[in-house]
Amino acid sequence: MGMHRVVGVAICCMILVPLTAPTVIAEWEDDNWLKNIIGPERLGLGDEFGCHGFEGIDVREESWVIQDCRDYLNRFTDASRWGSQPVSFGHPNGPVSEDTAREISNSGFAIIGDRIEGEAYGLNVIDRVTSLEKGQANLSALENAERDSLVSIYWIARWHDVNIREDKDAISLLKSQEVWFTTWGEWHYHKISGESFATIPTSDPMVKKFRISNLSESSWSVPGTSLFEWSEEPTHVHFDGEEAPTIPANQKHLMTGISPIEGGAYVTADPGVLVEFYFESEEVSVLHTPQATFNGLHHSVSIVGHHVTNLHDWTSDFHNSPLRFTWLIERPASMQLDWRLPVLAVGILIATPIAVKWVISRDVHN
Repeated sequence: MGMHRVVGVAICCMILVPLTAPTVIAEWEDDNWLKNIIGPERLGLGDEFGCHGFEGIDVREESWVIQDCRDYLNRFTDASRWGSQPVSFGHPNGPVSEDTAREISNSGFAIIGDRIEGEAYGLNVIDRVTSLEKGQANLSALENAERDSLVSIYWIARWHDVNIREDKDAISLLKSQEVWFTTWGEWHYHKISGESFATIPTSDPMVKKFRISNLSESSWSVPGTSLFEWSEEPTHVHFDGEEAPTIPANQKHLMTGISPIEGGAYVTADPGVLVEFYFESEEVSVLHTPQATFNGLHHSVSIVGHHVTNLHDWTSDFHNSPLRFTWLIERPASMQLDWRLPVLAVGILIATPIAVKWVISRDVHN
């Protein structure tokens, strides 16, 4: 009975400390994995870093986080091996306001995703196909993807304090398919480059020349692919005067070179590179068709890490994986104690001995 009275008195003392203000104050931390070990490793493999804003803040209500997230990311890493500035932004599910779209575009982003409704105001939208979390992957959607499509797969490694596991069956299926492992930005600019192969005039009738246009300085310099078909096989194919490398038939990550097929070849070249075909005859027809997918593969796949506040957590299960990721970086919040909580703790320390003494005194006299 005496101990119950101690607790009751201590609680009475506790509630004398005012608690009307919020108990936490939001500040911001840095994810140093972006520049240390993991970030450079993932960048070297071909991953992309985009933005998702600041943890706990809705970009539709606080548009300042769009540019600030870009600047935060720029302090730690380039966005891709193809360009330094981030081009992909993770927008909350639902409609995009014109003001938010303008702020995203003005901050240098060209792509948004991944469950957007309605007008995108000039931004390129990439839609989610399925998720990679255990038990959430739609294997049928992965098996029946359309040719030349981009399959964008959602991934999140933590939900509050819960670690999320990946769907190993989905990963095994992806590895077995004839697909190009890519990222949002790489896929987008590869398509643009492939569409810009242009014929270059030449005075030699036995040489055919082509070049991909250089993109604007604000864009990534991503190679593009075109299918070249000819009536006679060339004796040589040169890139800027050098023999073009051959791309392995099973290559699933973007590289430059030629991948021969019957009656032609898939040619993947950097913007600005002069591609020359040398023939033994003068009357040779050469046709080229832009390709949305690299190396003649059936379709493309990008795993998209959403709300990435700790790159170590999001990448820990994929160190030796052939998958390629678009990491949408979110600056993590740092939760700090309100000054009232230490005051409350001191109040409890003072109040509890007084309460104990008072209860003991009552028990003795009773």
